[in-house]
Amino acid sequence: MFNIAQNAQYAMLSIIILLVISTLIYIYKKRANKQKDFTELKLRIQSWWWMIAIVFFSLSISFKTAVIFFAFLSFLALKEFLSIISIRHVDRRAVFWAYLSIPLQYYWVSIGWYGMFIIFIPVYLFLLIPIRLVLIGQTDGFIRSSSLIHWAVMLTVFSISHIAYLLVLPVQNELAGAIGPVLFLLFMTQFNDVSQYVFGKMFGKHKIIPKVSPNKTWEGFLGGLVTITIISGFLAPFLTPLNTFYGFIAGFIIGISGFFGDVVISSVKRDIKIKDTGTFIPGHGGILDRLDSLLYTAPLFFHFLYYVRY
Repeated sequence: MFNIAQNAQYAMLSIIILLVISTLIYIYKKRANKQKDFTELKLRIQSWWWMIAIVFFSLSISFKTAVIFFAFLSFLALKEFLSIISIRHVDRRAVFWAYLSIPLQYYWVSIGWYGMFIIFIPVYLFLLIPIRLVLIGQTDGFIRSSSLIHWAVMLTVFSISHIAYLLVLPVQNELAGAIGPVLFLLFMTQFNDVSQYVFGKMFGKHKIIPKVSPNKTWEGFLGGLVTITIISGFLAPFLTPLNTFYGFIAGFIIGISGFFGDVVISSVKRDIKIKDTGTFIPGHGGILDRLDSLLYTAPLFFHFLYYVRY
């Protein structure tokens, strides 16, 4: 069993309380406005309960269970990404190596081999995929296929694996434990999304990149960024080895990178003309729709924390 430190327990309990409050708000709104359809809100809340339960269960059982969970998450994300883009039939032989990178990347995580963890996909897989495509002998579409497959693995495997590696780092905040930084990253990333959405709905007037995401506004972006920066400054010492000052910086990084993670996946969807990347999570769309911000916040937060404290 993972030793769940005191502050990590408090954080998990706080998240559950927020979900309970959200559920009660849904019940109240449904009874007060019987003519209005709250199906999407219901699906979203139900999905959040399932997602939080699975994440907490995986983190609580053992380190090995948590690593396997994040590896499976990478598998689902990579599978979904490859399902929405068009690849050549012959590319499937190279795609096999993309999937094979998942157990290898998470094996480096499990044994704490930082050197291989940090270069395996960006260097070795980057070189291997074009070699495999060369051996296939089909040159039409070669550049597109080699870059597309590698980018898919970078987003869905390399980025997500940084969350798992947070569990490997030596514990410097005993009250937060190994799980603390993971909870901090997940909560701050999701809270950043919510904050930018709320500020955008309340005050949004000036579009920030209308051709990519028409609903994104400067007011939403800046309001969410300020909110997440302030909250991170006070929450970071509670769940991470960072002090308040570095917590502010971490929040600022998460706020900006979360925004760009969101709009990058939005650009992908607009390019291939789809609304959601899938239907895996009721009310939320696909795995990538839920992980979009995390694809950017996870590696950037990890390397900031690693640089500052390790």
